[in-house]
Amino acid sequence: MHHVDFVELAGYGSDQTGGSSAIKFLKDLDAPIEGRDVLIVEDVVDTGLTLHYLCRTFKLRAPRSLAAVTFLDRPYRRLVEDLPVRYVGFTVPDEFFVGYGFDLDERYRNLPDLHLLRG
Repeated sequence: MHHVDFVELAGYGSDQTGGSSAIKFLKDLDAPIEGRDVLIVEDVVDTGLTLHYLCRTFKLRAPRSLAAVTFLDRPYRRLVEDLPVRYVGFTVPDEFFVGYGFDLDERYRNLPDLHLLRG
């Protein structure tokens, strides 16, 4: 049996670099994951901090397995190691992309394909 569920996370506070220092759930899973195979679907994995937090939280819920898939990956920006990123669409440079659901200030999200935004 397959089940699709959603979480919503938000960062709050800031560290010395201006980045998010803490992560909290805005919306948690509706169904239990104990004993289930869980695949986390991410749009972009960058530093890995959010995915690391989510994986730590989910592991406490005793899934049978836990893996992640990401559309865009920037492994050279990782601040944490040992993320379960098993499937990667594209490894991309440290550039800003819009379209295909990615936006800049709520603009360009509706473009039918991915575009590199140049300054």
